[in-house]
Amino acid sequence: MIKYSVLMSVYKNDKGQYLEEAINSMVQQTVKPAEIILVEDGPLTTELYEVIDKFKNNYPEIFRAIPLEKNVGLGKALNIGLEYCRYDLVARMDSDDISVGNRIETQLAYFEKNQSLDIIGGDIEEFITSPNHTVSQRRVPCGDKEIKEYMKIRCPFNHMSVMFKKRAVINSGNYQHWHYNEDYYLWIRMMEHGCVMANTGTVLVKVRVGKEMYSRRGGDQYFQSEKGLQDYMLRRNIISIPVYLKNVALRFVVQKLLTPSIRGYIFKKFARS
Repeated sequence: MIKYSVLMSVYKNDKGQYLEEAINSMVQQTVKPAEIILVEDGPLTTELYEVIDKFKNNYPEIFRAIPLEKNVGLGKALNIGLEYCRYDLVARMDSDDISVGNRIETQLAYFEKNQSLDIIGGDIEEFITSPNHTVSQRRVPCGDKEIKEYMKIRCPFNHMSVMFKKRAVINSGNYQHWHYNEDYYLWIRMMEHGCVMANTGTVLVKVRVGKEMYSRRGGDQYFQSEKGLQDYMLRRNIISIPVYLKNVALRFVVQKLLTPSIRGYIFKKFARS
């Protein structure tokens, strides 16, 4: 059986109950992880430490927490955590989502079938109160060519759903800080390094969302982060000037001019199903 690592990060604003559900969804996979690396991104709450201690005691052979003295942000935390992963196949997981039971089994089958594959993600279902009550779904393209074309417009992976080869990520510069978009920045660099990409076309993770999600996707900081990625792709000749202008104009309208409620409607109408 192929061995793999799970890479997670947690910080003080996360909830203990959600973290416990997220980790449980990984230890209960049909193909069990060989290790779970959880980066403690700065000091945490008592509630979170209690959950972490529970998994340390229950799964001492696979569970390892990596404490950081101060909060460094998701990109740097995952950069550090990936270095601790002992296995080349690494599954990302967020601290408040729930992976479906056969997620890893599905992804490993893709790696076994295609030895050149570097990263495989999947669709997500979003929920507010219960994972059994889906409010929206984000679908992403499946084939390598389609993913790389979609990359020029929007992020082609659901970050919490991906499994990748550690060496492919390291060779592409590893995770780096990019406000709100550490993952998108990494996928772009992986594409530049010729990595082979795929999505399953099936739901792999159930994602916890709320009304505040659409507020976070707006404002000047979010716009500048997204524009910065467009600037990067333009400089690297990944996108043309017309595509750049269209992408930036659309983001300016959605992220800076619209209210959160209207932004939420736009996302649900055009970016979700």
